[in-house]
Amino acid sequence: MVNGWGARHTLGLLMFLGLSLAYMVRFNLSIAIVAMVGTRTEANDTRDQSDVCPASNSVDDDNYVEGDFDWDEQTQGLILGAFFWGYTATNFAGGRAAEYLGGRLVFGLGIVVPSALGLFSALCASVSKEFFIVLRVLQGMAQGVFFPAAHSMLAAWVPPHERGSYNSFVFSGKSLGTILAMSLGGWLCNTDFLGGWPSVFYVFGGLGVVWGLPWFLVTHNLPEQHPSITSEELTYIITHRTYVSHRKVLPLPFREIFTSPPFLCLLVMSLGFSFVSYTFLTELPTYFSNIQHFDFSNNGVNSAMPYVIQLVTSVGWGALVSVLSTRNLISVAVVRKLSTGIGMYVSGAALVAMMWVNCNSGVAMAVMCVAVGALGTSSSGFSASEQDIAPNFAGSLKGITNTIGAATGFLAPAITGAIINDNQTLSAWRAVFGLSACLAFTCCTVYILLSTDKVQPWNNPKPKKIFFPLGDLFFYVTASRWRLGQVMRLTSGKDKTFCASYAARDK
Repeated sequence: MVNGWGARHTLGLLMFLGLSLAYMVRFNLSIAIVAMVGTRTEANDTRDQSDVCPASNSVDDDNYVEGDFDWDEQTQGLILGAFFWGYTATNFAGGRAAEYLGGRLVFGLGIVVPSALGLFSALCASVSKEFFIVLRVLQGMAQGVFFPAAHSMLAAWVPPHERGSYNSFVFSGKSLGTILAMSLGGWLCNTDFLGGWPSVFYVFGGLGVVWGLPWFLVTHNLPEQHPSITSEELTYIITHRTYVSHRKVLPLPFREIFTSPPFLCLLVMSLGFSFVSYTFLTELPTYFSNIQHFDFSNNGVNSAMPYVIQLVTSVGWGALVSVLSTRNLISVAVVRKLSTGIGMYVSGAALVAMMWVNCNSGVAMAVMCVAVGALGTSSSGFSASEQDIAPNFAGSLKGITNTIGAATGFLAPAITGAIINDNQTLSAWRAVFGLSACLAFTCCTVYILLSTDKVQPWNNPKPKKIFFPLGDLFFYVTASRWRLGQVMRLTSGKDKTFCASYAARDK
């Protein structure tokens, strides 16, 4: 073990900050859109007043905040989901790009480019919603590559026995980024700084661009390429890691993968988990603003609270199951199913409870904290199953499941927008919560019944036995009768001496 701060620690810190900024850019619109469209109530409100929550006495129903854009719920869902159209398209490609171009370049561009594009958000939104949608699609395409690139770099830099702590730290940046996007974004929208809501895009985008300077100046694809890494740390990494530079990429056994029940249940689980997660991320601020009438200056803080609990739950639960599994008190299979079951079943039950909280905003926030916070245990569950069933193809499998999950990023807001459709009532939101709860229960049950921690047979495809190069075959077939006879004897296996010589040569 190398003591002190090393090059791999600097890499981990910059990746953690990069992921935090990436999620701030990804979900800043979820909080900004509340200010962009406002929370006004029209004078000719035709809603059933028994199905809506009355505003607090401190807020005048006739003087709600007027937004700059007249976007209905379906349009808002379209805009919120546009990011994930692009994200879905490039997620799987990110791993291949990292292999050919290097993880440093792909990860760096995956953070810097969408951040730079975010600086033009206010301009594009003011021109037209179509321009804004195109911008969000381009941001999603740029961000879709950084997760596979991150896994590629960590495999090269971090020894296996350190990956648990490194992965927990690096990828906790997602939760921190969501928390900052909700809390800091809500505060910025309520100020006059840079025009209010536009400041969310300027600040978060600017920070992402600035982050790129130390990233490209300090990091390198491989520890062997780092000019200032100590010889002690370099020796430690190379000695203990399982990563092999320039390793041959195995072709994916698609037929075996897509007929494997353990993998198919992962696809189902990714669909359900992502739908529930993205419903929370994209629609939570709108719900609390339009239904529970939270004061907008506090909306961001309140919206971020569930993710603070999720971060604590994820870290705490991960530490607990790590201790239990290290002491052989619980198996890997039980860890995966128990972690997933607690996360999804508790979250689903909380969503059912959300259908009956009515206008009690305090209870609504408490129940939502349970629903979102419980999902934190899933980081120790199905999220690691690709590595269990096929470690040779874990990156490719994660790319496939992430693609399915990313698709719910635009499906969830679109479906929510279609259900609500300018009908901000308790019954409409009950339908949204009920749908999410059904998916949580169903997908989790499928995973628990079909999942396994056993390595699947298709993880180690059998190589084809080739006794001689094709060029040699052509030579012998076109040569003399004696040579042709030797080829026949070789292919039939009759000449064991001749066959053995070719086998040794091919090796």
